[in-house]
Parts: sequence; structure tokens; C-alpha cells
Amino acid sequence: MPVKRLISKDVQHVTTKVLQLMKDSGEKITMLTCYDYLTAKFLDAAKIEMILVGDSLGNVVQGNETTLPVTLEEMIYHTSIVRKGVERAMVIADMTFMSYQVGEDDAVRNCGKVMKLTGCDAIKMEGGDYIAGTVKRLVEIGIPVMGHLGLTPQSINKFGSYKTRGIEKSEADQIYKDALILEKAGCFAIVLEKIPAKLGKKVSEALKIPTIGIGAGQYCDGQVLVTPDMLGMIEEFKPRFVRKYMTLAQDMKDAFRRYISDVKENKFPTKEESY
Repeated sequence: MPVKRLISKDVQHVTTKVLQLMKDSGEKITMLTCYDYLTAKFLDAAKIEMILVGDSLGNVVQGNETTLPVTLEEMIYHTSIVRKGVERAMVIADMTFMSYQVGEDDAVRNCGKVMKLTGCDAIKMEGGDYIAGTVKRLVEIGIPVMGHLGLTPQSINKFGSYKTRGIEKSEADQIYKDALILEKAGCFAIVLEKIPAKLGKKVSEALKIPTIGIGAGQYCDGQVLVTPDMLGMIEEFKPRFVRKYMTLAQDMKDAFRRYISDVKENKFPTKEESY
């Protein structure tokens, strides 16, 4: 049986067109988060398709309980340094809480600012029907938009918890409806977070554009994880959908302890490590 040709294999730069071709061919799409230059270089070298500069930096970089405190200026800073380390992958910047919800004009101004100052390839926004008008305007002026439905962290105070969304029929129906609305408005892809796999499958099959799942099952067109989660740097957060590919937290602590011990016992630096 012939090996299926991967659309992404020889791509020099991942674009919305490439992602659509991958969806159409059945090739899975990969995305991880990133907040710094070095990690961006490693991700790009590994040939990941998309790098999301997520407002999850509020949790994993800043130590906040939610993503709400992250400012637009902080997102611009982190996206700018990630962009410097990337040549091939698509770089997507999260729009922060209250940077696009006030009104369409305000949203267009802020999204344009992020694109101009960071050099990112696209932006991501949470929400359904109520942001459709904003999405349409952004796409019309040349700003690619990724949607985000299901568990939307910027709405945590409304939800009251991080439990799975779309379990009840009414909410599942709304997520499905919102996905169709966002596609029609012009989104090039939609993140589906923490929803039942059955709903993830239904939405993915209904949409012509790619879906990117995080805790949304295996039927989505691609997957995304928070990089510090999948590297095992976050020890307290253990959701079912996170597969840990390393135990980096323990490895780092072991390395730090060895360094401290070597310095205190005068084993570092050696003669060979001195000038």
C-alpha cells in the first residue's frame, strides 16, 4: 500500500491555504503554545505547523490563576520574541480579555496593532455569534482569524469552573451553531476546548475549515496543548487530555540541586572550566 504524501512535508511556510489543504487531505495538524524565543526555535525546527502565543502565559509564565490579567502590551511583547525564532510555522497571537469585546472598531484597531507590531500571521479570539461581525471585518481587511469555542478561559467567571462544556444538549447545540457562524464569518480554523469527543466529531465533520482540539477528542483535524504541560513542567495541573512527553520539572530540579552541590563542594568550576 503506497505511503500517503503529507501536504506539510515540503512546505516552506505554513499558511491558511496549507492548513486547508491538510484538512481536505485528512492530514492531522499540530499546534503548541510558546512564549519565548528559544522554545520557538525548537518548535520550528521540529516542523510544527502552528505556534500559538496563548494568553495561557498568564498562568504558566506569570503565575496568575486565570488568563484575565494578561494585557495587550504583554501579548505584543511575547509574540514579538516568538516571531524572531520562527521561519516555517504559522504564528498566532491570542487577543487578550477586553481587547476585542468592547466594540468592532476597538477590536479592529487592537488586532491591527498586534499584527503590525509583532509580525504574527494570524490572531485568535474566543467567542461565538457575538464576535461574528468583528471576525467578518477583520477578515475583510486581511487579518486571518482563528476562533475558539467550548471552554473559553476568558469566560471563566461566567462558567464558574473549568468543567467540560457542551455536555447538556442546549449548550452542545449552541457550540455547533456558533462553529457554523464563525466559519461563515471567515475564520480559517476553530479551536474546540474541553468538549465531548462526540461533539468534536460532529463539529469537525460539519465544517469545511479545520478544527483544532484540546480535550475535544481524536476526531478534530488537529490538536493543541500548552507546551509546559506536555513537557511535564506543570506538576499541579493534571487534566485527562494532557499527555506528558517529558518530566522536565523533575529533571530541572535535579539539575539545579547538582549545580548547587557542585558549587558548595568546590567541584565547579574545575581547572578545565576556568580561564
